[in-house]
Amino acid sequence: MKILVIVESINVEDSSASKGRVALIYSLQKLGYQLRVLHYSRKEIKLDGIQTIMIKERKWNLNYLLSRFVRITQRHTKLRYNHHLEKIFGFSFTHTNDTKSIAKSIKEHKNFNPDLIITLSKGISFRAHRAMLRFPELHSIWLSYIHDPYPYHFYPRPFNKVESGYKYKENLMKEIIEKSRFLAFPSQMLINWMQSYFPKVEHKSYIFPHQIKTLEKLPDLPDFFQKNEFSLLHAGNLLEERNPKFLIEGFLSFLKNNPSACQYSKLYFVGNFSRHIDYLNDFMNHPNIVIKGYIEYNRVQAIEKEAAVNIILEAVSEISPFLPGKFPNCVKVNKPILVLGPYYSEVKRLLGNDYPFWSEANDVRNIEEKITQLFKQWSNNPHDFSLNRDDLIDYCNEKGLEKVFNTIPIN
Repeated sequence: MKILVIVESINVEDSSASKGRVALIYSLQKLGYQLRVLHYSRKEIKLDGIQTIMIKERKWNLNYLLSRFVRITQRHTKLRYNHHLEKIFGFSFTHTNDTKSIAKSIKEHKNFNPDLIITLSKGISFRAHRAMLRFPELHSIWLSYIHDPYPYHFYPRPFNKVESGYKYKENLMKEIIEKSRFLAFPSQMLINWMQSYFPKVEHKSYIFPHQIKTLEKLPDLPDFFQKNEFSLLHAGNLLEERNPKFLIEGFLSFLKNNPSACQYSKLYFVGNFSRHIDYLNDFMNHPNIVIKGYIEYNRVQAIEKEAAVNIILEAVSEISPFLPGKFPNCVKVNKPILVLGPYYSEVKRLLGNDYPFWSEANDVRNIEEKITQLFKQWSNNPHDFSLNRDDLIDYCNEKGLEKVFNTIPIN
């Protein structure tokens, strides 16, 4: 089967979303599909054994010139007025020009004659999807991958906010769902969540979990990480809604009540933490807490493999329909996962209601208890301290993806 993949970025260093899209593309390759990948990464990037073609930005047209004018005037005047324009037009001039650039590339590659076209996006963008709406003759073979709720006011609290031009964006998603032949989501709970806003999601949706993509050879560990300790790792951006305060308080309480653990225990934060810098500054010199900014993706994987416990930290909320992008790697490295999030969450659903190391993200006492339980197990046998969920490994790799593809009625 020939698959044309249209993706905004395959640069794994620019976002967790791009890491997830690349892992999905590699899983499609492992299944033997003939792939052509059109990407808007703004630079040449090669994926091993896969035909990748960089989409060039359209220049010297009205949208391009207007987008540059807005960018330059905002930079020099310090006035942010783009949101006022989005209220009128629905999208920024940059978004529209990017969409037309992607559409031009799709038109140029129709002669690939794919059996299936998959659009992949990131963040709250959906440029590739918006571009595909221009080709009704291709909608019968179009699979839209919807990675997160959209528009932003459809996010669960506390994420939800109302964007400029929100009605245009809502109509965009309505069109995508109606015009696509198939829809794919990374989680069952996200399907249910989006179906509550768009009923037509129900009969055309499939689960494409975030895929495992482990490098064959990992680099050396960074100097700040110590092996063979009781190390708890949170890798990834600390978004504003992912508050580390309760985790840190639970960890410090664990140290206070288990003084003998102090010499063996460290809590690591690796990734952008600018949204919480005022709070985290107080712990920069703490002997048991290590806070580092962004490091390369392959080094993060190396740390995840060596950490005693990987942490998934979600927002304080009633529900989390997201499947975090790092979940597949956390499963693959076969280490216990400390899950801090709402009772109704995709992570908790997959691990099961009897999974022992889960707590609400703001329950300091319970977080301390879970860390204490983990420490006792690690102390008893640090070399046999594992997750042991082969079922989830298969769920997040090409084996599980193949089962899903076998149920899609592709001509």
